[in-house]
Formats: sequence, C-alpha cells, structure tokens
Amino acid sequence: MKKAVTLPAPLAEIPWGVLIPLFMIVGFGAAVLDSAAGGSMDPYANSHLLRFGVFLVMALIMWRIPRDLVFWGAYPAYGAVLLMLLGVEIIGQVGGGSQRWLEFGFLRIQPSELMKPTIVLVLASFYHTLPIALIGTWRAIVPPSILMALPMGLVLMQPDLGTTLAIAFGGAVVLFLAGLPTKWFAGGAVAAMIAGPLAFIFGLQDYQRQRVFTFLDPESDPLGTGYHITQSKIAIGSGGITGKGFGEGSQSQLDYLPEPHTDFVFATMAEEWGLIGGLFVLLVFGIILRWGLNVSRAGKDRFSRLMAGGLTATIFFYVAINLMMVMGLAPVVGIPLPFMSHGGSSMMTNMICIGGLMMVDRWNRQAGTSSL
Repeated sequence: MKKAVTLPAPLAEIPWGVLIPLFMIVGFGAAVLDSAAGGSMDPYANSHLLRFGVFLVMALIMWRIPRDLVFWGAYPAYGAVLLMLLGVEIIGQVGGGSQRWLEFGFLRIQPSELMKPTIVLVLASFYHTLPIALIGTWRAIVPPSILMALPMGLVLMQPDLGTTLAIAFGGAVVLFLAGLPTKWFAGGAVAAMIAGPLAFIFGLQDYQRQRVFTFLDPESDPLGTGYHITQSKIAIGSGGITGKGFGEGSQSQLDYLPEPHTDFVFATMAEEWGLIGGLFVLLVFGIILRWGLNVSRAGKDRFSRLMAGGLTATIFFYVAINLMMVMGLAPVVGIPLPFMSHGGSSMMTNMICIGGLMMVDRWNRQAGTSSL
C-alpha cells in the first residue's frame, strides 16, 4: 500500500480550508480584471495579485499572534484608529468629493476601513469582561453604543454612508451574539423606522438621497442617475447560463458598464461567465463564510467566539451589499466585492478579517477544538 502524503508540520498547521477557496476567488477575480482591462494584466490584475500577496503575508503574521496580546490590545487599537479618524477631519486628504484619507509620505491610509474590524475587536473584548448577569442591564448597551457611535459619526461626516453602515452592521452582530435581549433589537428597529425619514431628509447629502431615488426607480433616468444600475442589470442578464465568453462582454469591453473593475466587477464577470460563473462565486464565498462561522462556534471563550462571528459578518456585509447593489436590490453605496474588485482598501480590510479568523482558528486548535 502507498503511504499517505503528509505535509510538514508548519504547513499542516496552516488553515488550508479557507486559503484554498481564497486563492480560487482571487485568481478568478484577476482573470475578470484582465478582461476588464481589455485583455491585459495591467493596470488592474497585476496590482490585484500583488496586493493580495502583501496582505496574505500580513494575515499569516496575524495568524501567529497570541490571544492575550490581541485581547489586551483591543482598546489601544480602537483608540488609535479613532484618533486617525479625527485626524481625517483635521488634515485628511480630499478625493472624489470625500475627505477619507491620511497621507504619510508614500503611505496613504483610509482609517474608516480599519475601524470595521477594530469595532468588532473592541466590542468582543468588552463583552468578554462583562459579567453574564449584566447582559440585560444598561451596562450591556450604553458603553457599546458609545463605542459604535463615535466612529460612525466621524465616518458619516466624511461623508461615507457605506462604511458607516458596515461599522454598524459588524457592531450589531457582536451585540446580538453577545446575547442582548431580543426586545432591544426590536426596539432599535422601531426607532430606526421612525428616525429613518428624518435622517434621509436632514442627515444625507444630496447625492446620497439621489441614490435612494435611483434605487427605487432606476428606469426613470436610464441615461443619468440610473445609468449604473441599468447597465449592470443588462450585463448580468445578457450573460445567460454560460456567458458570452472570456473577454467577449460587450458592456464592459465597449465601456457601457461604469466601474467594471471595482464596484461592478460581478456584472463584468456575469456577462462573460454567465450563471455558472455567478454560482461559482457564490459557492466559494459560501465556503469561506461557513468556515468563519465554524471558527466562531468552535471558539474556546466568549472573546474568540464574538470576534470570529463579527469578522465573518463583516465579510458577509461586503459580499451581500455588493451583490444586491449590482442587481438593483440595494442603492449604490460604493461597497466593492471582496477579493475580486480592484482596490487596496477593500483587500486590506477583508484580509485583516481573514487574518483574525485564522488567529482564532489557531487558538481553537491549541485548545483542542477544530473548526473544520
């Protein structure tokens, strides 16, 4: 009998259950970006792969960080990112009508992206130290609400509605997983329904309100504000079952589809690869998200479970909102598709989430539990 092939111990410890599907979706994304550039690896696909390689090294470094260091570093990390958000308001760089970046020589940072995983980290730390008996009291909701409201307010001032919603979603999932009473969430939903119209009128910029109107009736101005959604739906629908073929997408190749390499990369893919390509993308994301949920369930303590659950929810938010956006089921809010869209900020945030999940998975294995 042939002996089974075994990997060396350092390689066997690596969580291939998430890295293999990750390599698949990044590689597929590079192929789509190559097509979006007219059959050239430059300028999108090569930089996409390079960024992934850099952030993969970062994730592997994160994978080895001890639990105690992460736990005790939660509040300092939150404070540092919050200070950077304040710095954006004071000395931030303006681009595309928004003030979102800090520049340090050759380095350009978007602190709001860092806050997405950081809010999950700090809330997981908070609830880990909160006695279970206090979960139903004001101490379980007021401090976390303040921790969430401060960065959300600063990000909304930039303005960046999509990132604000992402921070809120990741934080809300941690609150839910921490076991807060369901009636509080029901009350929050009612309050949001009441405050929603007021926020729409007084809290949103004109272009943000227009995006909502466009979402409700994109065909009312198909050549103006509804152009993005209209062309995206045409691209997705024209792909059919098997697609038009690699590099044969008329919507992207003839520049009908805006942003075919960033926000609307799924539409670019669907036109050329059809329903089969779309199902492949959904399957791979499903494998990654399922692995994240298993890591959370296998967590050895409250901090690990909440952190992994919140990081998985952050990736899910990116995927769900982008797919709904390109299919006309949600307003255009500038949320790219993880690991496929061209963009350094999105890749950084999602690879931080992957690195964090890999950390928790290693902690689980050290405790004798498995997330496979």
